[in-house]
Amino acid sequence: MRPLFFRSDTLRSLLLRNKIATLDELKQALGSSVDVTVFRKLKPLDYLTSYSHRSRYYTLREIARFDDRGLWSHSDIWFSRFGTLLATAEAFVGRAPRGYFADELAGALHVDVQDALHQLVGARRLSRQTVSGRYLYTATDRNIQRGQLLTRRTIEALPTVPDASVLAVSEEQMKAAILLFYSLLDGQQRCLYVDL
Repeated sequence: MRPLFFRSDTLRSLLLRNKIATLDELKQALGSSVDVTVFRKLKPLDYLTSYSHRSRYYTLREIARFDDRGLWSHSDIWFSRFGTLLATAEAFVGRAPRGYFADELAGALHVDVQDALHQLVGARRLSRQTVSGRYLYTATDRNIQRGQLLTRRTIEALPTVPDASVLAVSEEQMKAAILLFYSLLDGQQRCLYVDL
């Protein structure tokens, strides 16, 4: 009996046509019921696994049109330039000027992040500190972490207007302006400003 030959081109054609596919769809297109065969044929194609939907979806890097944060979605299935949810959460937190609270990161990534954050802290790939009674997730690098905590605590300490509609700018814009002003002060001026 003649051996079967499976071609990577078959998978590439399917993904170019549909943008994303599940493992079952890839197996069906390839004509194989063996997972390992599919992954062997995917490998030279530079594929990506979704970080949402329990990594059930696949695409090609050449298909993904990442935004400036490194994310891309198709039909509410999310992919990341960084790869897995763990790698994406670690990259987002590590680069965030003020770190992330879990709900903020969940909003940015469009998925629940509690388990991922717990694993990253447990593996010492991220750190967490209590700020305003909530866990703030930060980088493990002490210098980056210090900057993130200072920025976050400054933002949390800024006064807010109960009714932002009375302002000509939004509450977020006002906070950003005050934060910019604060960053221009020297150490003594900052102490005086915070004591006001």
